[in-house]
Amino acid sequence: MTIKRRDFITASASLAGMAGLSSLGIRPSLAQTEPTYTPEEGASLRLLRWTPFVKGDEDAWLANTKKFTEATGVEVRVDKESWEDIRPKAAVAANVGTGPDMVMCWFDDAQQYPDKLVDMTELADYLGGKYGGWYDGLRGYATRDDKFIAMPLTTIGNAVCYRDSHMKAAGFSEFPKDTAGFLELCKALKAKGTPAGFPHGKAVGDGNNYAHWLLWSHGGMMVDENSKVTINSPETIAAINYAKSLYETFIPGTESWLDINNNRAFLAGQVSLTANGVSLYYAAKNDPALAEIAADIRTTNFPIGPVGKSVELHQTSSILLFSHTQYPEAAKAYIKFMMEADQMNAWLEGSSAYCCQPLKAFADNPVWTSDPVHAPYARASETLRPNGYAGPLGYASAGVMADYVLVDMFASAVTGQVSPEEAAADAEKRASRYYRI
Repeated sequence: MTIKRRDFITASASLAGMAGLSSLGIRPSLAQTEPTYTPEEGASLRLLRWTPFVKGDEDAWLANTKKFTEATGVEVRVDKESWEDIRPKAAVAANVGTGPDMVMCWFDDAQQYPDKLVDMTELADYLGGKYGGWYDGLRGYATRDDKFIAMPLTTIGNAVCYRDSHMKAAGFSEFPKDTAGFLELCKALKAKGTPAGFPHGKAVGDGNNYAHWLLWSHGGMMVDENSKVTINSPETIAAINYAKSLYETFIPGTESWLDINNNRAFLAGQVSLTANGVSLYYAAKNDPALAEIAADIRTTNFPIGPVGKSVELHQTSSILLFSHTQYPEAAKAYIKFMMEADQMNAWLEGSSAYCCQPLKAFADNPVWTSDPVHAPYARASETLRPNGYAGPLGYASAGVMADYVLVDMFASAVTGQVSPEEAAADAEKRASRYYRI
């Protein structure tokens, strides 16, 4: 079945004059020529996505996918895998040349195999021109040599989640704004029997977010602007020592936590403070048995460390389109449809602030002001610092992230397996295998 340009625009409700745009105050530019993608005869697609932590995210995505199928006749099979399994399964599909047509990948995964991906620059330029431009961090993850090797999709904001009553019971009237005060709060929470807990295990999202904040807040970085490995530095040692002090206040077992474990511990009342997406709040809010916890949850951005400014990593996801797909035109038509205003706005609202917009025009979506708990997540796409900082993204940054070099450095030191100096030296050796300069 084919789809005509005017029919596809109607189906996706993407014209600037439509109510879905004007009601949000979006005035997209129409300067970029709109590309037309005609699905191949008999086309069908398979998308691999991450398991949702907010049910509304998946529901909205599937509803939009159904609309696409109704408009085009192209069936789209949506499979899902755990967060930790997405990266290896995507890598296998890229290297073997079979499997899903598209994958919602993590961070700079696309940089590991750019030659296995379809160039989506034409579509990305159209979307960026129409919807106020891409956020720099998300754009950086999805581009190589100024070409879009993936389609930026979303930032999953990360923020500190805590029990307000427990913080006050520990003697704090407001949440500390700096790392020194944060450590004192964690000590006080432990003394009250309501400890904190942050993942030191190989958690794709929460583990990486926490480790990068620890490093960056103290002025450390994996590499400099010239991609020279600089992780073995006094700033890194200071970050590790701070992490060791925090770890002493945690609930036991965080060295093996994956992305689901801090959620479970918080909702079970085992910890009173962690970092997570807004999914933690909605898991409590949607369970009558957890109403007391839901009412007590507050959120805030991570405290500022010795570096003197807010520096955070947020989970990011892009859509990969593999060159082994039999139906590239159908896949591009699907991605275009899902990124247009009606579908993107519906997905953002369905996600309840879990997913942050990749395009600036959608920053005015009412989801960001519908609940005070959403506030720390609202600017995630704007404020994120890419994991390859301070060097460029590429094969090396993607490899270091996928190999959990930074996460392992902190975990080995806080658990006492090695000294801080040994941990930093080991991270330097491991990172240097990827950064060969």
